[in-house]
Amino acid sequence: MSQLPYSKTELMICVAARLFEDGTTCFIGTGIPMLAAMLASKTTAPNIVPVFEFGGTGAMLEELPLAVGEARTFHKGVSALGICDTMETAQRGFIDYGFLGGAQIDPYGNLNSVVIGEHDSPKARLPGSGGGNDVGSHCWRTIAIMQHDARRFVPKVDFVTTPGYLTGPGAREAAGLPRGTGPMAVVSTLALMDYDPETCRMRLKALHPGTSIDEVKANTGFELIIPEQVTVNDPPSEEELRLLREEIDRQRFYI
Repeated sequence: MSQLPYSKTELMICVAARLFEDGTTCFIGTGIPMLAAMLASKTTAPNIVPVFEFGGTGAMLEELPLAVGEARTFHKGVSALGICDTMETAQRGFIDYGFLGGAQIDPYGNLNSVVIGEHDSPKARLPGSGGGNDVGSHCWRTIAIMQHDARRFVPKVDFVTTPGYLTGPGAREAAGLPRGTGPMAVVSTLALMDYDPETCRMRLKALHPGTSIDEVKANTGFELIIPEQVTVNDPPSEEELRLLREEIDRQRFYI
């Protein structure tokens, strides 16, 4: 992929942006999810309503926010609330999608952004949960956007920051989480994954251009479901790349 006219990160952002459904409410996390939301708002989903953890709702994403509580997450928005109001909005079922990142993900879509290793004596401390638990618990569908390697795609996360399907079918409901909620997709630097509806385990849906099934399997630390038909994602268009490079992330914070 090094000879292609785009980076793995740019491709990942474009694939994620195409998953945004126009006219829906979307909880946006820090970093790559913000770029994907901005790209979607300028292309396939001009009427999305972005929601940020610290209360910005419906902001016009004219400039890239660098954190979920800064001024640009409120810019020309429909409301400026607080973190408690935002989380209550999710709990009441008014937020359709949650776009998140993480350091680890397991076969059932549980995410870890707290520690690597034992909680009380970890190898590394990560940024923490923020609103990750609320987003994964109460948004109707969540989409993870992350780098793809065996250290991140693990058999069991070291800490459950954001609940996916927990231990499998029925586990979310048994834990008291709303029926019909849960992970929808994972967009990585190698492929697009979704979840098998019967087992709730992650499965390969579409490869990125130039990536093979064997490469995805070699970089996944658990057995990924491989269906008979695996498609290939469209590469970034010239317009998508122009928007990313010239309008969304001109200073190359992420791309």
